[in-house]
Amino acid sequence: MTTAEPLPQSSEALTIPRLLRRNAQEFAQRPALSTGFGPDAGTLTWTQLRAEVAALTRGLVTLGLDRGDRVLIAMSKRAEHWIADLAAVHIGALPCSTYDTLSTAQIGALARHSAATVLALEGEEQMRRWRPVLKDLPHLRAVVILDWDAAPADDPRFVGYSAVRGALPPDDSSFEALTDAADPDQPLALVYTSGTTGDPKGVVLSHRNVVHESLMQDELVPVPEHPRTVAYLPMAHIAERVLGVYMPICNAGHVTICPEPAQLMPALLAVRPHGFFGVPRVWEKLAAGLRAQLATLPGEQATAVAHARKTALEAYRLRSEGEAIPAELARTLEQQDTQVLRPILAAIGFDRCHRAFSGAAPIPPAVLEFLASIGLPVYEVWGLGETTGAVTVSTPESFALGSVGRPGPGIEVREADDGELFVRGPVVFSGYLQADGRVETATDAEGWLPTGDVGTVDSRGIVTLTDRKREIIITAGGKNIAPTRIESLLRAHPLVAQAVAIGDGRRYVTALLVLDEEAAPLWARANGIAAADPIELSRHPEVVSALDELVSEVNGVLSHAEQVKQHRVLPGPWTTETGELTPKLSLRRRAVDHLHAATIESMYT
Repeated sequence: MTTAEPLPQSSEALTIPRLLRRNAQEFAQRPALSTGFGPDAGTLTWTQLRAEVAALTRGLVTLGLDRGDRVLIAMSKRAEHWIADLAAVHIGALPCSTYDTLSTAQIGALARHSAATVLALEGEEQMRRWRPVLKDLPHLRAVVILDWDAAPADDPRFVGYSAVRGALPPDDSSFEALTDAADPDQPLALVYTSGTTGDPKGVVLSHRNVVHESLMQDELVPVPEHPRTVAYLPMAHIAERVLGVYMPICNAGHVTICPEPAQLMPALLAVRPHGFFGVPRVWEKLAAGLRAQLATLPGEQATAVAHARKTALEAYRLRSEGEAIPAELARTLEQQDTQVLRPILAAIGFDRCHRAFSGAAPIPPAVLEFLASIGLPVYEVWGLGETTGAVTVSTPESFALGSVGRPGPGIEVREADDGELFVRGPVVFSGYLQADGRVETATDAEGWLPTGDVGTVDSRGIVTLTDRKREIIITAGGKNIAPTRIESLLRAHPLVAQAVAIGDGRRYVTALLVLDEEAAPLWARANGIAAADPIELSRHPEVVSALDELVSEVNGVLSHAEQVKQHRVLPGPWTTETGELTPKLSLRRRAVDHLHAATIESMYT
């Protein structure tokens, strides 16, 4: 078992409404929330943001929203999304952002389970998917819609956002009373799991959970005061809720909303964030793009970069093994970082990034080493929605390549007899929301939460994950195999966007390799291949040969039982719309088995 020391800063009496009030009073004119990052960007200061929250709070009260009610929010990433969420929090209601990739059937199931009394919609796109289920929601009393032109004329439950916002004149005493009434153990937010291994569950988080998680991150890897961040993940993602909503309120940071994933690189260049979190796919794509750019450098510049990368990687590996960096190596690294590596990071907006994290799934060690070699060490974290995000955090002072760090302050992690990891501490959620409105705890009598993840804890207290307990492959010969290790090794190649190891109940392990829709054409051009069509590329002899070689190399580091005996190359891409990925970009293994059954069967016949 590994246990961390408690937080030096007490979070005992802190709540999100009280912290928002502190920011409006102490940092009144500092920027809080910016929509966009170009010349047309709009910014709310902390005073303005709280005033907007107060106005909408008063309006929601007139709609009958009450403490304990649930509010579903279906909006794109925009300021009104943040405001609606925080207004519900001040009333004591439970806001829940929904993924914009949900089907109408999934929307109906979630809306019925939550028994939401108020729904906040943006406009026509949300109406198209939500309207078919509205008649089947008996608890729904009001639908607040941002674009009034999209509201149906025949449904009296609809009311415009601007009308709600302006429903009552300012009343500071009532709003301050609501702020004072918030309790640290009061439910704060509802986050539905992505349903990787079953139906989504409603995770209920408290103020204490999110405040501790936020203060913990700043304690472990400090950033400058009022740090800048870019919000680009879905608001329904636990990482974005912590990093884009709660943590900036705790540290009075400045959030810039990036409305579309395609705008992420321009946003990074404009904002130059002090902290950034990416799921492995984000870092893999960044690494692939940088590799392609570095390959085009002229001779003298390429040589200088190669020397600097070698130095940075040597230092990274020493720290990974818990060893000190020799003084001479440290001096050389500092010089090369300033002269060679820092300009590379500046070209992608990471030159002021103090905290770069990866989580939600394993990331190939080769990707981590590449990024570290250009001066951008990315550290893995591990956690769940049920643990308010990160439980363990890798830091520059304490990490090991391929591991997920040590428990954060005040958190305990232990191994069960079967290897499953259990967690206890202030980040563990209140429980799962039930259809009747109850919140049912998921911990045992001593407060331990089973995570469903299998792993180990070493002598330094560093946690290493093996796999999800439910995803362990048991072959027909009785061998237990962790698919994510195999998949992580296969995804290290720039051609591969997704890799799935298969073999549960089968005689041997096989794999599906899905081409990266962005990196594969670049790789093809660099290798003199004219083909650009994904299907054509997936069948091209040189692409097939490169991936045959990849599988052979991976098999060289796997045990006999783990080795991939057959594989198939698919054109992709896989997305939430095609069905293979969850909104968090995790694999839906059951869906993969169903959607690609014929291809999988061909590897066993």
